[in-house]
Amino acid sequence: MKAAQEVGVPKGWTEPDNEPDVGEEELTGWRIATKRLRDIATRQSLSMAQVSRLSDIPAPTLSLWYDGSYRPLGKQTLRLVKWLDAYEESQKVELQLRKAPTFLPTPTSQEIEKTLFIAQMLPDLVLITLGPGMGKTETARHYERTRPSAYLVTMRPTTSSTNAMLSEIAESLDIPERNTVRRDRAIGAKLKRNGRQTLLMVDEAQNLTDSAVDQLRHFLDQYECGIALLGNNELYTRFGKGEPREGYGQIHRRTGKRLVRMKPLDGDIETLINGWGVKDDDIRKLLRVIGRKHGALGQISKTMQLAGVLAALDSKPVDASHVKAAWENRGGEEHR
Repeated sequence: MKAAQEVGVPKGWTEPDNEPDVGEEELTGWRIATKRLRDIATRQSLSMAQVSRLSDIPAPTLSLWYDGSYRPLGKQTLRLVKWLDAYEESQKVELQLRKAPTFLPTPTSQEIEKTLFIAQMLPDLVLITLGPGMGKTETARHYERTRPSAYLVTMRPTTSSTNAMLSEIAESLDIPERNTVRRDRAIGAKLKRNGRQTLLMVDEAQNLTDSAVDQLRHFLDQYECGIALLGNNELYTRFGKGEPREGYGQIHRRTGKRLVRMKPLDGDIETLINGWGVKDDDIRKLLRVIGRKHGALGQISKTMQLAGVLAALDSKPVDASHVKAAWENRGGEEHR
């Protein structure tokens, strides 16, 4: 019997006291599997409860199997071995993977921040319309994290109406008011300038109806808070053009700065490539081409993530062949 916990072994993973009374082949498989499990659990500091959750094997079953008292033993051993193989492979991949940079001060993101700052300080209504994958959302999130009294809310097709939009804003601003009549006043009270510079950033604003946008204009007029509408080209078509469409005069007149950019700058692409830590000239050339496709900077990150997986499966560092394969597997054309 083991008298004490083995040094360096997480609780529950000491070597089993007894061996099961089964055939030699079944016993050998159990010995190998329990040792593998014990080694992995020790290396990764995994408790038995964590292994149970990760492997989807009930904790009582796992405990009985590890002690050698579960029957039929061989069937459960095969189940554990399948999980161990998958876990070790995923760990190998994760060790070589790099996370996509969440925020980088690209030239475009710096212009977005300046535009948001103008809206917050004056206060003013600003429009920011960028092509897909150019860092609009991540920059707005960064601005919210680093600036006081700046709030970000994201719209979607189901929040297009005025009431649905107000409900989404109230939830983002931690306003508990549920009465639809009083909710807009409660939001206004939270956004009211009142000695501080406040800013409401509305991402994916192209999803909003005209009346919902007009409600945001009311917040600007009544409570003197900055309003930033962020979205795609549809937003610019409705509210940003030099000559306003009929019925859009109030929004057009109140709009201060407009930032419109449908394609990334060279500096945006270079900043992201540097953010990924890419030194290889061949990879950099490929990524410059990919970054000018529809989806822009997002295409670079998605491709690099997949290239990392392919390289990890090959047990090699990422090279140009992995980037080419990743781009082609994602639906991009072949690079000749």
